[in-house]
Amino acid sequence: MARKYFGTDGVRGKVGEYPITPDFVMKLGWAAGKVLSKKGTKKVLIGKDTRISGYMLESALEAGLSAAGLKAILMGPMPTPAVAYLTRTFRAEAGIVISASHNPYYDNGIKFFSADGTKLPDEVELAIEAELDNELKCVESAELGKAVRIEDAAGRYIEFCKSTFPSNLSLEGLKMVVDCGHGATYHIAPSVFRELGAEVIAMGCSPDGLNINDGVGSTAPDALVAKVLESKADLGIAFDGDGDRLVMVDSTGYIIDGDEILYIIARDALRNGRLKGGVVGTLMANMGLELALQTLGIPFARAKVGDRYVLEMLNEKGWRIGGENSGHIICLDQTTTGDGIVAALQVLTAMRSAEMPLAKLRSGMSKFPQILINVRFSEGEDPLTSEAVLTEVAAVEQELAGRGRVLLRKSGTEPLIRVMVEGEHEAQVRDMAERIAQRVKSAF
Repeated sequence: MARKYFGTDGVRGKVGEYPITPDFVMKLGWAAGKVLSKKGTKKVLIGKDTRISGYMLESALEAGLSAAGLKAILMGPMPTPAVAYLTRTFRAEAGIVISASHNPYYDNGIKFFSADGTKLPDEVELAIEAELDNELKCVESAELGKAVRIEDAAGRYIEFCKSTFPSNLSLEGLKMVVDCGHGATYHIAPSVFRELGAEVIAMGCSPDGLNINDGVGSTAPDALVAKVLESKADLGIAFDGDGDRLVMVDSTGYIIDGDEILYIIARDALRNGRLKGGVVGTLMANMGLELALQTLGIPFARAKVGDRYVLEMLNEKGWRIGGENSGHIICLDQTTTGDGIVAALQVLTAMRSAEMPLAKLRSGMSKFPQILINVRFSEGEDPLTSEAVLTEVAAVEQELAGRGRVLLRKSGTEPLIRVMVEGEHEAQVRDMAERIAQRVKSAF
C-alpha cells in the first residue's frame, strides 16, 4: 500500500499546513491509540523538542489519545532517543516525539516508537493510516484517558546516558564545548558530560521556541568550530534539534562527521574485542570509510539513505554499529535507536581508552572528495532511464577505476535528481559530477 502521511521518519511538514494542523494531529493521536493499544498498559509517552508549535501539537495528541482511552504521559522537551529509552522503561504502549529534527522552527512532525523503543514497523504505520480514514469515535466518559507529567524524565535519561560510559574511565581534565542547537538536549547534554568529569562550555542552550537549529547545532557547526578554537578546548560536540544526530570538532577546528565517528567507534570496538560483525553505512557514506574499515578487516555494507534502513540492515545481519554521514549513529549494544549523546560517549570512550586526542584518533581514515549536485526535473519524467545519462555514468565509472563512486538518486521530497561523484582528486571529481549533471539536465 502507498503511504498517504508517513514518510521515512513519521509525519512531517510545515506547521499550520496539512497535515501538521491541530485537527489532523488530534485524529492521528486517536488513530495511533486505537492501533497501538495492545499491551493493556494503556499509556503512551509524549516528548517534544523546543519548537513553539510543540505546545499546540502536544495538546492535540493528548486529546486524541484520551478519546481513544489511552493515558498520555507528558515529558516536555526531551531528545528523541530519550523517548525511545523511557518508552521501554515505563512499559508503555508506545512513545511519540513531536519534532522536525534538524529543520527550522516553522516545521514540525510526529514520529512514533514501539513498546520496544524502535521505529514502528511498516505494517503498523499502514494500520494507523487506515484508521485515519474512519470516523473519530470517543470512548465512554469513564474510559477516557488521563494526562500526567513526569517530573524526573531528564534525570532518568541523564543516568542512562552516563551508564553507557565505562565506570573505570573519567572525563576529568577534558575541556569540551557542547552545542545543543537550542534544541531538546539543552538541559541534558551539558549535565551528562559535567557529571562524568569534563569541563563543559555550553552553547545553544537558550531555546525560545523560534531559535532551534538557527546558526548553531550539528547542521551549522561553524559556530562550534569558532568556540572550540577561541576557548582552546580539547574538542566540541554539536547536536541537532532533537538530539539524535551529532558532529564533533577536534582541537584544530576540524569537523568530524558521521562517517568518521563510525570509524572511530568501530575501530575501538575491534581493539577491545566488542565488535560484532561489521558496520552499516548508507549509499552516501564516504568511500574513505569503506576503505579504512577494509584495511582493519571490518566488513562494511550500505543501506538506503535513512536511519530506518540502517537499522533494518543491522538487524538483518546481526551487527551492532551503523549510521549516516549526517551524524545519525546507531549503537545497538547500548540503545535501540540513533542517539547523539550516547554516540559521543562512545567516541570519548575510545579517546580515554587509547589515551589519544580526537585529532589523532580520526587520522586513520582519509575522506575522499565528494561532490553533490542537485538537478531539478519535471514531474512524470525519469532522467535516470536516459541512455545518454547511463552512458555518461558508465564512462565516469571507468575513469574512476574502482577508486571512486557515482550515485544518482531521486529526492524523496522534491523533484530533484541528486548527482554524487566521489574520488581521490577533487578537481577531477567536480568535473565528472558536472558532466553527469549536464547529461541529466539535457535528458528532458
